[in-house]
Amino acid sequence: MQNFKVIIVEDVPLELKGTVGIVKNDIPEAEIIGTAENEAAYWRLLKQQVPDLVLLDLGLGGSTTVGVELCRQTKEMHPQVRVLIFTGEILNEKLWVDVLDAGADGIILKTGELLTRNDVMAVMNGKQLVFNQPILQKIVERFKRSVGSELMKQEAMVNYEIDEYDERLLRHLALGYTKDQIAQLRGMPFGVKSLEKRQNELVQKLFPDGRGVNATRLVVRAMELRIIDIDNLEADEE
Repeated sequence: MQNFKVIIVEDVPLELKGTVGIVKNDIPEAEIIGTAENEAAYWRLLKQQVPDLVLLDLGLGGSTTVGVELCRQTKEMHPQVRVLIFTGEILNEKLWVDVLDAGADGIILKTGELLTRNDVMAVMNGKQLVFNQPILQKIVERFKRSVGSELMKQEAMVNYEIDEYDERLLRHLALGYTKDQIAQLRGMPFGVKSLEKRQNELVQKLFPDGRGVNATRLVVRAMELRIIDIDNLEADEE
């Protein structure tokens, strides 16, 4: 691997010192051409010399959005520059998604084995979505839960004889739609009375006794069975 140039963006002096130490001691191919503690310092460095890699912290000056925007703008101006996030934002999963959408080549959390030569070299060799073990564990856990929920949904759809119109009815009831509004959805071939009949049939399917069950209880039961996914409630086109 040829030598490559690195800019490190980190606003905490002690953590910057640690990151510089890791790069100098463990990654001999890397040449640090500058460090920046804030956005202005970073842009000054970038005007002087374009690096091959930016090691970017997200929480600059107490703001998490600054790091995301630095990543996005760097990728827009210099698509060839690799951006590897090295962050202590270990719980903010939405932030990880935002910075990946902004073009980051990977995310290394400041926990576990931290930053390794293998991670950096993987990015420099063109690998995308480079993560260290802590973030991989979270991704795998989410994946397993997602697959499990999908299997539960499929089983419930079969066991309770739920069709796509039942699912649409339940999902839109969960979103607060009235039956009049649901009947107006594109591709919905039922009027209000037919939807009321379907709702009553669903009550009979999902509740053995079928007594005292309103729309709210019906929706909650559908969520428990994963017939509708509370994390992915989206309305259809009207």
